[in-house]
Amino acid sequence: MCFDRGGNELAPVGILPIYDTGCPFPTFGIVKPAVTNTRVDMSPYGQSMFADTVDAVQAVNLTFDALINEIDLSKMRVFLSDVLFDREQDGNRNVTIPFSKQDCKLPQGGGEDTIQEFAPALRTNGQIEAFRVALQMLGDLTGFGSYFDMDESRGYVKTATEVSSDNSALMHNIRRHENSLEGSIVSIARAVMHASRSFGEPIPDEGETRIQFDDSIIQDTAAEKEQDMREVGVTMGAWEYRAKWYGEDEKTAKARARGLGVVSKGQMPSD
Repeated sequence: MCFDRGGNELAPVGILPIYDTGCPFPTFGIVKPAVTNTRVDMSPYGQSMFADTVDAVQAVNLTFDALINEIDLSKMRVFLSDVLFDREQDGNRNVTIPFSKQDCKLPQGGGEDTIQEFAPALRTNGQIEAFRVALQMLGDLTGFGSYFDMDESRGYVKTATEVSSDNSALMHNIRRHENSLEGSIVSIARAVMHASRSFGEPIPDEGETRIQFDDSIIQDTAAEKEQDMREVGVTMGAWEYRAKWYGEDEKTAKARARGLGVVSKGQMPSD
């Protein structure tokens, strides 16, 4: 379907409303964020993760600009008396020649000292705190949790386990999006397999298709596998381990687990 900028459905000339692809599965997938559409009630279409965070993004921009301006405007300045400047004739006026655009000077006879320094106190602590609050608001509204937070304790590299525990809101948000994506990915994968078979590729039937998302960047996969390995023979069977980490169905996992024999505690099964 085609829509104009106002969201009204269009019927373009030369485009069929329905086309039979000969595939029992959809050859496309509708992907949308796992958030509620707050713009249009009862709409089947999604909205951006940042749709309701415009004010928070503006707050981050405002506080960041305030922090930079505070540093820029609070630089130390040196004021010089007129007697230290060269002078030139500008029409009927005799004006001083500045060193640069940012030079400052005292008026003629402005005091006994010909050179004075001015170093205003910085208010960066308050600016940084405001910037942190704006980042936290943005993280909460977008589902990233404390991922956007700025803290002195973040000055070192964290492990995936630490990131996962410190960003529980982010992990829950990722799971919601993965659940929303799985149906579309499975549908497209089935359509691709069907199309490949129609071109003569020896591909088996789709059967039960599952998606295994790799969250190793923010989730310590190696630590989880090691933990599950300790549970093999205690609370988890060898076939359950294979089904979870190798993506095998129950029948295949049980057959291969029997072929490997009894898996002792602490011994990882192999293909």
